[in-house]
Amino acid sequence: MEFAEETRGRFRLPLEVYGRSVLGAPLHYVPCSGPCRILVMAGIHGEEPETTFLLSRALRAFETSLKDVAFVLCANPDGMTLGTRGNANGVDLNRNFPTSNWSPDPVSSRSVLEAPRDTLLSAGSAAGSEPETCALLNLIQQLRPTSIVSMHAPIACVDAPARTELVNSLCECFNLPWQADIGYPTPGSLGTWCKERCAAANAPDGPLECVTLELPRMSPEALFDRFGAAFADLLACL
Repeated sequence: MEFAEETRGRFRLPLEVYGRSVLGAPLHYVPCSGPCRILVMAGIHGEEPETTFLLSRALRAFETSLKDVAFVLCANPDGMTLGTRGNANGVDLNRNFPTSNWSPDPVSSRSVLEAPRDTLLSAGSAAGSEPETCALLNLIQQLRPTSIVSMHAPIACVDAPARTELVNSLCECFNLPWQADIGYPTPGSLGTWCKERCAAANAPDGPLECVTLELPRMSPEALFDRFGAAFADLLACL
């Protein structure tokens, strides 16, 4: 895809509000022009701003909505603004989904990838306690996608239960390995919620594939320079 000089600094796709954050920030998504097949989302962890940066840069190649792919540029705007992994309540939103294994125990994370787990966040006062989580679940129910791509960083892999065509496309685009499992439990995560919904015999909206795209550890500028055009091309032909 071409990134014209006159469009690099302006986001031209339509935005709709699907909810509000703890601090009242609007939660925006980019709708598709037809029935949604794939939802691509970034920024659920505020300490992973490169996900929002890369997705925004890639989408600036487009003037109109995609036919069946919708986007959430930042699922945690308060955390992104404050520079924190969790939301304004100190909750890790990716441990707040209503799964059977949701736990109220504190969630530990690392300040940097090589460090021990030295940061504690809350999983919420209950499963689905946070407005950002509830709004995202309502959006998924409204859009009824068959696949979700959740962008994270910086583990550098594509994490998904099965190596589907979508997974293979992301692996090829970002030159990343596929992993069937991230290697540690993720109670209350979006991925776990999707797995449980797929396993349910009476899932109301059919199967829902969740693919976690873990970007490599690179600066935002380097990510765009290396992958921006290829990512835009991939989005255009999904």
